[in-house]
Amino acid sequence: MSTITDGPAKTPSRARVLRGRLLCPDPRQAKIERIADGLLTIGEDGRIASIAPAPEDCPLPQSYPGAVILPGFVDAHVHFPQTRVIGSASGPLLRWLERTVFPEEQRFNNVRYAAAVAWEFCEALIRQGTTCAAIYASSHEAATDVLFQELSRCGLRALVGMTLMDRGAPPGLLVGADEAIAGCERLIARWHGHDGRLGFCVTPRFALSCTPELLRAAGRLAEAHGLHVQTHLSENTDELRHTAAAFPSARDYLGVYESHGLSGPRSLFAHCVHLSDGEWDRLAAAGGAVAHCPDSNFFLGSGCMRLRAATGRNIRVGLGTDVGAGRSFSLRQVVASAYDASLIAGAPATAEELLWLATRGGACALGMAAELGCLQAGYSADLAVIDAPEIAAADGLFDALAFRRDAAPARAVFVRGALLRGAVAAGPEVV
Repeated sequence: MSTITDGPAKTPSRARVLRGRLLCPDPRQAKIERIADGLLTIGEDGRIASIAPAPEDCPLPQSYPGAVILPGFVDAHVHFPQTRVIGSASGPLLRWLERTVFPEEQRFNNVRYAAAVAWEFCEALIRQGTTCAAIYASSHEAATDVLFQELSRCGLRALVGMTLMDRGAPPGLLVGADEAIAGCERLIARWHGHDGRLGFCVTPRFALSCTPELLRAAGRLAEAHGLHVQTHLSENTDELRHTAAAFPSARDYLGVYESHGLSGPRSLFAHCVHLSDGEWDRLAAAGGAVAHCPDSNFFLGSGCMRLRAATGRNIRVGLGTDVGAGRSFSLRQVVASAYDASLIAGAPATAEELLWLATRGGACALGMAAELGCLQAGYSADLAVIDAPEIAAADGLFDALAFRRDAAPARAVFVRGALLRGAVAAGPEVV
């Protein structure tokens, strides 16, 4: 039986050949090529060395019979300190934050508590085949550092930010602008670029949790270090109303971020449920990206993001679990919710397109297009091995991967060719 290991496999070489059904996302469009019986060669550097159909007389057995091999899932929006409050149905967004999220996040001033949850969080990602994520930590520097430590230990890839908040929450969560930026600087010095897998992401929670001073400081920090920015945008109608009152000079919600230097090609905006057409146009012009989080939008009653408003403008889109308003760490569950949302919006998406967003789309949204999300030579061997039925038709296979809510966890997970979960594949390593 497959088990989760204590971290990347401690083998002399990461080089090996995997044989099986391969799902290869196109680098530029939402299409996935299937190779019914392929060979994927991983080099000692942890990158894919080659992809090719298996010859008819191939002596190598199927590495994971009954499964498909595809790029690891990329979670474009997830909250580390909400791991233990998944499924807390305490109301729409602002009431849910007050009743459920803020009390739980205050517990992360305890480093031992944060360390225990960090282990649970990383194990949950790996279990579901997620190899990379854009993560909100708490507002505590020490808890954020603990999360970085666990991500480093277990071998995952991530962008992580200490959540910036200096108003609109209990005192135990508020950190003034000077102190918060100083903490971010220390975390950047220690972790940004660590092992080529981990990066720091400037993370204002949302406009209502930050004074103009903190938003401006966040924008300057991102600019000074060339960092990505992640935040929430236009999730809930009450949120929009309160934001307009808090920033009366802003033309609209997106305008708040624009006026504080937080909208640009390294910006990742979660939700975007209630954006106007003008805001969509400006977001596209700025080169920003979107994290589509349909499951949490359904759970909090926030509404449905118009996926075609983004893709029709060539805006980069990834999918986010948004744990803990999202009810699962599984991006396959999010794919199913995104399909439902597309039907409600009157512009249906296909399982193939949505699986592409969960892999290659997320890589593009996080600025990792040169590294992740493709099964092609030169890309990192970040892989998920997922049980799937033997279905001849492509649509049938994609539907089975996307919509079977009782699907098992990932059979095996690799980052840079190192095994994070599961048994070592059958067959010889490359020599």
